[in-house]
Amino acid sequence: MFDQTPEEGRPGRAPSVNVLGGTLQPCSVQPITGFYRDGCCNTGAEDVGLHTVCVVTTAAFLAFSKAHGNDLSTALPQYGFPGLKPGDRWCLCAARWKEALDGDAAPQVVLEATHVATLRVVSLDELKKYAFKPN
Repeated sequence: MFDQTPEEGRPGRAPSVNVLGGTLQPCSVQPITGFYRDGCCNTGAEDVGLHTVCVVTTAAFLAFSKAHGNDLSTALPQYGFPGLKPGDRWCLCAARWKEALDGDAAPQVVLEATHVATLRVVSLDELKKYAFKPN
């Protein structure tokens, strides 16, 4: 999945492809997200957490995540992290999304902004059931 051919000058970076087979779209710049803090759910060899699922957060998901040891709603200004609120988009670890799915708290997924590497953890059919549909 991760070759050693530089993409955008970065060795070990996976190609920016989404789960639908197209070009990976941005997830969020407000707040800035992504393992590389580039606004996209890009991944590479150094991203052991596989921060590849672009989600739209909900109060239920944020509470679930906090209860399971990953408090995403509390600001950490020393790291430039404002804390998430319902409606924010965020590049979530694929395993955390699967955990939320299994716990009936999975947030919606922006398929066009979710990296294809996610499919190593969850199926496209599972992701499609939670596809975000803007109004």
